Amino acid sequence: MRMKTVALTGAAALAFVVPVQAPLFAQDAPAIAGPAPVATLVEAVDIPYQQFTLANGLRVVVHTDRKAPVVAVSVWYDVGSKHEPKGKTGFAHLFEHLMFNGSENAPGDFFAPLKSVGATDYNGTTYFDRTNYFETVPTAALDRALFLESDRMGYLLGAVTQGVLDEQRGVVQNEKRQGDNQPYGLTQYKIIEGLFPANHPYGHTTIGSMADLDAATLDTVKDWFRSHYGPNNAVLVLAGDIDAATARPLVEKYFGAIKPGPRSVLPTVTIPTLPAPVNAVMKDRVAAVMISRNWAVPGLNDPDNAALVVAGSVLGGLASSRLDTMLVKKEKLAVQVSASDRPFAQVGMFNMMAIVRPGVDPALVDKRMQEILADFLKNGPTEDEVRRAVTRFVTGRVEGLESVGGFGGKAVALAEGALYSNDPGRYKTQMLAIAAQTPATVKAAADKWLSRPAYTLTVVPGARDAYDEAKVPPRADVPVAPEQPVKGTRGPLPEVGQVKPLSFPKVERSHLANGITLIYAQRTAVPVTQISTAFDAGVSADVAGKLGTQRMMLGMLEEGTKRRDSFAIAEEQERLGADIRSAASNDRTTVGLRVPSINLLPALDLYADIIRHPAFADAELARAKAQALAGIKQELTSPQGLAARVLPPLVYGATSPYAKAQGGGDPRAIAALTPADLAAFHQAWLRPEKARIFVTSDRPLAEVKAALDRVFGDWRGSGAAGVKTFAAGRPSAPHIVLVNRPDSPQSMILAGAPTPLKGIDNLLLQNTANDALGGSFLSRINTDIRETKHWSYGVRGGFQASEFAAPYVMSAPVQADKTGPSIDALRTDVTEFLTTRPMDRVEFDRAITGAIRSLSGNFETSGAVLAAMQSNDLFRRPDDYYATITQRYRAMTLPELNRSIQAALNPRDFVWVVVGDAKSVKPQLDGLGLPVEVIEAADVAGPAPAAPAGAGQ
Repeated sequence: MRMKTVALTGAAALAFVVPVQAPLFAQDAPAIAGPAPVATLVEAVDIPYQQFTLANGLRVVVHTDRKAPVVAVSVWYDVGSKHEPKGKTGFAHLFEHLMFNGSENAPGDFFAPLKSVGATDYNGTTYFDRTNYFETVPTAALDRALFLESDRMGYLLGAVTQGVLDEQRGVVQNEKRQGDNQPYGLTQYKIIEGLFPANHPYGHTTIGSMADLDAATLDTVKDWFRSHYGPNNAVLVLAGDIDAATARPLVEKYFGAIKPGPRSVLPTVTIPTLPAPVNAVMKDRVAAVMISRNWAVPGLNDPDNAALVVAGSVLGGLASSRLDTMLVKKEKLAVQVSASDRPFAQVGMFNMMAIVRPGVDPALVDKRMQEILADFLKNGPTEDEVRRAVTRFVTGRVEGLESVGGFGGKAVALAEGALYSNDPGRYKTQMLAIAAQTPATVKAAADKWLSRPAYTLTVVPGARDAYDEAKVPPRADVPVAPEQPVKGTRGPLPEVGQVKPLSFPKVERSHLANGITLIYAQRTAVPVTQISTAFDAGVSADVAGKLGTQRMMLGMLEEGTKRRDSFAIAEEQERLGADIRSAASNDRTTVGLRVPSINLLPALDLYADIIRHPAFADAELARAKAQALAGIKQELTSPQGLAARVLPPLVYGATSPYAKAQGGGDPRAIAALTPADLAAFHQAWLRPEKARIFVTSDRPLAEVKAALDRVFGDWRGSGAAGVKTFAAGRPSAPHIVLVNRPDSPQSMILAGAPTPLKGIDNLLLQNTANDALGGSFLSRINTDIRETKHWSYGVRGGFQASEFAAPYVMSAPVQADKTGPSIDALRTDVTEFLTTRPMDRVEFDRAITGAIRSLSGNFETSGAVLAAMQSNDLFRRPDDYYATITQRYRAMTLPELNRSIQAALNPRDFVWVVVGDAKSVKPQLDGLGLPVEVIEAADVAGPAPAAPAGAGQ
């Protein structure tokens, strides 16, 4: 379970309104789309629904979407942290966890019955205004999902024992430590305390305080449940392969007998205004100064909300934003900026943020932020800025609404509207309000709310200031007598009907005029085209001795071409609603495009120009290098960043091409890079002979091919192509590397073991066996470290498949005082699984059944299909691999799975990387029987380079 912000305004999409059969080549889309067409498109967006209310007050909303045989089940409770009184902070989030630990008629972890039916996107979240639970299940499993949701709504308390409370309290506290352990991880507390009075409903974080969580007793948490979680305090949304006529008797059957409880009382909320500007300073172990300026502003239902959303985009949300253009690109005072409005149900928080470029006076950055805001308030945004912000906002919702559930699908849109605005169709009103914004309306709202005094927090590098949470010692493990949960009275879980098989789209292949292979699948749920041009390069092609060259080259693609500068590239993407992104795995370098299909032709002109004609201009490179070097410094303050830099050479061997995967690269090499270096890498690796183009689109293959031929068909490589060689490296002997990171409330454990496997071996057997060891929430290692011992928020392990290697890697952030015991427990868990306690029949049945039943949910979206197409190609699997995978699962046997993982993995081969406070952690490691090497975090990337040429003002 995790806390996540899901804004009400993220609820509609341009995608549902463009005529699917409009001829692609009738005419090119105009370069700039005016606001009227956008408003017209949003007007046509529709998520049709029906609703009814049970006698006990449960409100039910139903949306029918038959594209896949799955149903999203989403239950939203009108209880969040704003309802918590003093002394009970964190209770709503704690109960989110408790409600996953079984109920009277479904004892045990809720993830077990959900996984066994093939549920996807199942989770729960808590925030200021609500607690929600959601899962997407095969249609045939809807009865079981409704039984489970109704049981934890109406029949929970008999299963909540002292042991369950202690277990989930520990998990939540480690979730809190995990957040606090990040660079700038304490800023959320300071900002909320600075903006809101202590007794304000929004005046404390959702995670709560350690002291309040420790003080929670079994009686107090049960009273909390009785006061808030009744059916009349909830909204149930069903979206997908379902209709209201079918849904009503099912909902009546499972929820109708639950008695109503007290209704949550909407707290009285004011939008506080500070009497004068506040400038606070805090120290943290960070690499760069952060300046964060904040205001309390109106919430979702206020008429000014839409204007503030647009204001945030124009100021710091768009790639072409005012802050990015001035502070990062032109004046080179900052390495990262942002601005945004975060609207909640009754209030919002508006934030402007800048990470100061090392060597720059923070006072200058603060002054320029004030001046940029003052100019915005005085003159407002331009018409073009508003159009770009609106277009980006609308098209950015396409991906979420292709899904019926999850964190941002159609069920979320309907539930948020019902709960926060008493209107499931509120998403449409919100989208129309966004589309209707003008420079005048945005200026008026910004001037009204952002001219008020701000709370400014400056975080400076230094030893982290002592804070109250750090003074609370980890709760001692207190054994409790076994308790007998209340026995259920509703009978067994409903049976699951016949689950419809996956209908994976037909994958077709073609070739462009110059021979580039085109791999295509048609998806018509939304009129959007997604393209990924994958080059046979990747991290393994990075330049030995100049690690980071590829990453710098990719970062420079959108910083200017022979025809467009970086400002033009950013603005053109925003006008088209296009999203162009580059990335690299160990084996492939990819440049992706996502765009509404109506704008495919002009977007491809831009996309091809970025890929084929990057300029690598000196001035842009100097700025990009400064940003990259600052990013590496930030990596060296992050527990995950440090561990990820240290492990690859150890597990692959220093001479393996895959050992080059060391974060942002070598800072000394990056400082010395020249435009010629980047151009040479680009010429050697981003060339048509090394390219394959993957596409999912509502447009037919012939149209897509013609459009791609128009921009790539005449492309020819020049000069010598890059060549990769794969000599296996020699992995490190088993030992522990302890990276000293003082004052860490958690230790980050990353462990890796080499295996004889390669990704091209097809690891389906090993991955299925690993479902029981480390590949799922119910795995042995997560159950042990998180659920049984509650030393972590989550532990995972799995084969990290690359084309020519597949080491096994485990990740475990654990509370600092349990670092040594956690490593000992992980070693025991892995050893027993591979020797005396292999995968059992229950785990086998759950893994196989869950894998088969989840296939339709896993491939509900075009993005999932596109990723599968690329994986199949990389690992040399047939294009119909997923269309035939059910038969592969059904043919597996338990002995076969155990043999597959036992032959691949040796528990004695692990090398361990621990990032934590050496003074408290090393004594725990010394007794584990492995050599311990201690290094300082600052030394992980080697000596710092001199300032790169041209980097100064």
